Amino acid sequence: MDAVVFDLDGVLVDSERTWDEVRRAVTAEHGGTWDGENTTRAMMGMSTPEWAEYLATARGVRLPPDKIAQLVVDGMVHRYSEGPPLLPGAVEAVRATAERCPVAIASSSPPALITEVLRVTGLDDVVKVALSSELTGAGKPAPDVYLAAAKGLGVDPTKCVAVEDSTNGIRAALNAGMITVAVPNEHFPPDPQVLARAAKVITGVRELPAVLDLLSGP
Repeated sequence: MDAVVFDLDGVLVDSERTWDEVRRAVTAEHGGTWDGENTTRAMMGMSTPEWAEYLATARGVRLPPDKIAQLVVDGMVHRYSEGPPLLPGAVEAVRATAERCPVAIASSSPPALITEVLRVTGLDDVVKVALSSELTGAGKPAPDVYLAAAKGLGVDPTKCVAVEDSTNGIRAALNAGMITVAVPNEHFPPDPQVLARAAKVITGVRELPAVLDLLSGP
């Protein structure tokens, strides 16, 4: 194990419901329709350009995709203005992991939100690489952002542990050849068949340091 790559939303930040609320509001305000959890699940792992295009074409939002993206991201930045909704033990888990190997972020969030979370938490001093899928190619389940994170760290992706919560995120990490630790999202649980392919399943990111001991043991 040469490095650990963390997803952000659903792993370190409990933001999936916030994304859901902001996107729903923009969709409703601009003539689109929302198909319950089917819409939410469809967008999990998509990069910003991908989910904005999806809302315009599949859900009928009457705005150009770039305007949809702007409204949603502005809404998320406003929600984060009082601090991102960190999951219990998230900051401590990243710091404990960074003491043993390099760490990175590979997220579908836009760069501005990734930067804000790292700044507010102070993790920008230990996270060596932080990448958004909107800058690295296709969104999850494509492996692009994970492969780019491994390249940025200068490590073999097959010797990296990825920490993920969603169906498309787990698929992306597996497609990159990474050892995958799953932290199932309690609000939008991953597909059981995809979850079964993870090397380990934990109930919260605070459990990660102990799992890393097992994965790197004799």
